[in-house]
Amino acid sequence: MTQSFSELALSPALLKAVAEMGYENMTPIQAQAIPVVLQGRDVMGAAQTGTGKTAAFTLPLLQRMLKHENASTSPARHPVRALVLLPTRELADQVADQVKLYGKYTQLRSTVVFGGMDMKPQTAELKKGVEVLVATPGRLLDHIEAKNCVLNQVEYVVLDEADRMLDIGFLPDLQRILSFLPKQRTTLLFSATFSPEIKRLANSYLQDPVTIEVARSNATASTVEQHFYRVEDDDKRGVLKQVLRERGLKQAFVFVNSKLGCARLARSLEREGLNTAALHGDKSQDERLKALDAFKTGAVDLLVCTDVAARGLDIKDVPAVFNFDIPFNAEDYVHRIGRTGRAGASGLAVSFVSGRDARLMADLEKLLGKKLELEALEFEADRRPAGRFNDGQRAWQRDEDRREGGSRRERSGGEARAAQPRPPRAPSDPLFDKPYEPSAAGDAPPAWEVAQRPATRSASPNIKTRRKVPALFKSVPAPAPVQEEG
Repeated sequence: MTQSFSELALSPALLKAVAEMGYENMTPIQAQAIPVVLQGRDVMGAAQTGTGKTAAFTLPLLQRMLKHENASTSPARHPVRALVLLPTRELADQVADQVKLYGKYTQLRSTVVFGGMDMKPQTAELKKGVEVLVATPGRLLDHIEAKNCVLNQVEYVVLDEADRMLDIGFLPDLQRILSFLPKQRTTLLFSATFSPEIKRLANSYLQDPVTIEVARSNATASTVEQHFYRVEDDDKRGVLKQVLRERGLKQAFVFVNSKLGCARLARSLEREGLNTAALHGDKSQDERLKALDAFKTGAVDLLVCTDVAARGLDIKDVPAVFNFDIPFNAEDYVHRIGRTGRAGASGLAVSFVSGRDARLMADLEKLLGKKLELEALEFEADRRPAGRFNDGQRAWQRDEDRREGGSRRERSGGEARAAQPRPPRAPSDPLFDKPYEPSAAGDAPPAWEVAQRPATRSASPNIKTRRKVPALFKSVPAPAPVQEEG
């Protein structure tokens, strides 16, 4: 049974903001999590991507913090009371926008800090005072060390995409940040995937948590149509264009495993006439945000990206996701295909599987708990010129033209060969045609060894002769000896 937001004990200001955003009924994760968070309990929430987890923790936290709402301009009256930590810059920027929309009719302040941008504007916002701080771990530590923000009054901590936040790469930074927070706090963990190891680690940060799972753990959305095609590495780009053409897809995510592969694929598709942008970790933050904005507005058709874009990005009406490479981490597959089929819409997920992906597919089957069938795809070879074929005229020739020309030459036989004049043979040197003949003085040492032998000295070996050096002046002859008169 669906529940409406109006049934919740939320303030009129929050309900007005929700209504303006077009939300009427709650999703399952929202219906179960919001009442629990309103009670002040710790929560570990697992739900499929695109089911509204951001609203599930933002609305109850804003409701509980309304008691601290004030119109004072003093920064001391606006300490950080809620901290939301996220793994990527794009996700942090997106969640910060959602928090501002939900709280725009309240006097609660919020801001976002993440790396790749100048710290001065972020510092100015923090100095004004904020109640809700959305941040990535690395940049937050920079502000803590610079004493730009104080976290000793934090009452709520949210770890969005918690499985990634508790990963070994983020765990040291996360532990340092939590050491600056009060011991008594409410902790909320939300993600689409939770491995048993992550669950055990998360329990060390939670106090009597309420576990909410609205779907089977690590499950994919039922609204996403999934296909796994057996494709060789060299044919992946051609198959990608063929599926786009046959299905009439206007926009899609294309996920690859490496930054270098992402850049190369984006350049290749751009040269072939597809409006493409690349998004990976080596891009500056300004370039990453511009690429996302261009994709959201429809100025870019294909967004080639690494797993930096696999989590949390909410871009509506994206019809398809392509896994150009099977992800190294099986959980990332769930997050990748969650970029389509959001909010109950239908979507398409196409994965290209090559011969070397057997182990990765086994991990994925283990995670999803089912056998994945590989489909055969009738691939039409690319009929564009494959490259420069130098036949003496510097002309581009199609592969089939070369094959037809070869068959014609085979049919004509000796007539075609006789019609073409043979190039003149280069003159040969008789010296190189002779067999090897040893010299007569075979026992004589080589000339270079004779030249390097030291000359025989008549003087004592203890007497060193003066070394001769080249000079630029003309030597003056010694004066003749003077004869004495007898």
